Amino acid sequence: MNTEKDLRVVVSSSLKTAANCKEAYTKANRTLPARPHIISRTIKYRNSTLLINLYKSLVRPHLDYCSSAWSPHYNKDKSLLERVQHRFIRLFPHLRKLSYEERLNHLGLWTLEERRNRAALIEVFKVIKGLSATPWSSFFHIAADSSTRGYSWKFVKKSYWSDTSLYFFSQGVVNR
Repeated sequence: MNTEKDLRVVVSSSLKTAANCKEAYTKANRTLPARPHIISRTIKYRNSTLLINLYKSLVRPHLDYCSSAWSPHYNKDKSLLERVQHRFIRLFPHLRKLSYEERLNHLGLWTLEERRNRAALIEVFKVIKGLSATPWSSFFHIAADSSTRGYSWKFVKKSYWSDTSLYFFSQGVVNR
């Protein structure tokens, strides 16, 4: 399988995002300390807000970079990226009895998949409102015979024959 790297995004010849997910995972994992005692040696004041700010500024940008372009659609890729956030949350010993979603709510974080969904919807808003250089007609088609209760923007999904086309940006956003 041939891969090319453009603007730090790895694109394979099959248009699958596994290579980019692996690279984002390794970069984020390298940034996150291996064991909690490393943090305790390097950071004397271990406040939860300080650790969350460090995570948001040092680790999460590797996982979120250009996510609307390469958003993973396979569960194995999604769980690989989510594993970094799982590892970070385990640094808080007082939250270990809670489930993953409860820990995220307690710390004020979202799942990475929800962040990717939000970023994709923000990109759609920019394209539709003309804040992007790309015209909306290159991504979306409006339904001609739709009843949208007074709103004229109902997008139609195109039908594709290949599996990789089903997971393009415009197809995934129309589902949401």
